[in-house]
Amino acid sequence: MSITINIYYKGENGNAKKFVHEMVSSGIVYMVRKEEGNERYEYFFPLDDEETVLLIDRWKSKEALDIHHKSEMMKKIADLRSKYQISMKVEKFKDLESDE
Repeated sequence: MSITINIYYKGENGNAKKFVHEMVSSGIVYMVRKEEGNERYEYFFPLDDEETVLLIDRWKSKEALDIHHKSEMMKKIADLRSKYQISMKVEKFKDLESDE
């Protein structure tokens, strides 16, 4: 059963977008996407809020997500959030069981 996490990164003066651009240019996004169990890691920019970026982060299992949270990349991500003074709002979703 997959787990989907929506993370809303909010900053000021374009810092949320700068954070995302550094995540991509530094290779962190590529490394997360290659982690065992990662199914999706994509950023979106809301049209009505220039200071927010949405990350849709999807993992095959809780175990895969737990391993990711303990990885060295999480420290790098936290350092970048601090650098750009980013706040976060997190929503977590689980897939519904299917009869198929």
